[in-house]
Amino acid sequence: MNTTPQIFPANARPGAHLTIIIPVLNERGLIATLLTSLAPFRERGVEVVVVDGGSKDDTSAAAAPGADQFLVAPSGRARQMNEGVAVAHAPVLLFLHADTQVPASADEMILNGLAATGLEWGRFDVRIEGTSRWLPFVAWLMNLRSRLTGIATGDQAMFVTRRAFDALGGFPDQALMEDVELSSRLLRRGRPLGLRAPVVTSGRR
Repeated sequence: MNTTPQIFPANARPGAHLTIIIPVLNERGLIATLLTSLAPFRERGVEVVVVDGGSKDDTSAAAAPGADQFLVAPSGRARQMNEGVAVAHAPVLLFLHADTQVPASADEMILNGLAATGLEWGRFDVRIEGTSRWLPFVAWLMNLRSRLTGIATGDQAMFVTRRAFDALGGFPDQALMEDVELSSRLLRRGRPLGLRAPVVTSGRR
């Protein structure tokens, strides 16, 4: 079986300052909404790369029009994100889940925050949407743990400079907790920038 990523270029942005990389698998019901919310970012020059892991639900049809680049790569979130980085043009990378919405000025927060502090990576606080009354408590615990330990998860929309990401060899090729492992490695290079403006993620999982 051919595992070489297939690239369907749209409007790659060589001069982008930030690339948003979104791994997807059977996310037709969410990806179009997410990409619509990211349209203002693209208008400001942010590059959006969607990396599909072999969806069977026409995710590609929903995603390709709203992305600068759409890739089909070997399944596995770590592998997909690494493939997205391989085609990214920007010096700063933001990894975003399909069920997570970022603040309207997230790009400015990231770029200005990293520039002002000299830090190499960071994450947002998170708010979890859903019907369970426990979700606000879970989000509070996640944010507190991250502040105390410096460890971040993908639900918190991790971002990192391309230089630091490449120096660590990217995401480890593992099925689970690749985000925690990468943040653990990044922590050895320095503390993260913690942005208090929350991303909003779904409590579906």
